[in-house]
Amino acid sequence: MLQVKSMVVGIVGTNCYIVYDKKSRDAVIIDPGAEAERILSFLEEEELHPQAILLTHGHFDHILAVPALREKYKIPLYAAEEERKMLGNGQLNMSGRDPEDNVEIQDFTALRDGEELEFLGKKWKVLSTPGHTRGSICFFVEGEVPYLFSGDTLFCESYGRTDLYSGSEKEIIRSIREKLFTLPDETLVFPGHEESTTIRNEKSYNPVNFFRE
Repeated sequence: MLQVKSMVVGIVGTNCYIVYDKKSRDAVIIDPGAEAERILSFLEEEELHPQAILLTHGHFDHILAVPALREKYKIPLYAAEEERKMLGNGQLNMSGRDPEDNVEIQDFTALRDGEELEFLGKKWKVLSTPGHTRGSICFFVEGEVPYLFSGDTLFCESYGRTDLYSGSEKEIIRSIREKLFTLPDETLVFPGHEESTTIRNEKSYNPVNFFRE
């Protein structure tokens, strides 16, 4: 089973995940939202070898540490093609009030719905889940206990806000119901904020169950 280290970083308490294999020490970094030095310290202390950075979407609190990590490790960055405009525009991703503070990312490997990546000996399926942003995606990892890294789409008994650029409440409800609630009940969900949950729990208690189309 893969190891998952959750690090709560930044001013809005974003979950940055470092997923790694205990034997090989290879790792994948998901949503490094801030505090690059802290993330780097953990990687070095654990003697981990990052293979890639995965982004669930382009908001500032999920990307601020990307430049420092890429500078250090020279590893590929993956994000949805639909998030290209937000990632490349500091005003849209809200990364800084002043232009010199903006994080603007142009160079990344674009992902599309249904695509499969292979990291740490596992298949990682890309699920397009628009709603929080147009290019929001989740990563589903196969296994005896499947993992879902849901970004700001699905939270524990909640879901992401939809009032920012390219957000849509109608879309996020559809994404959760049609894409995420069809996953195995035992899937362990690692969200972008707050505590982990399971698909079984969310199918019972998430408020999207009470909305009508």
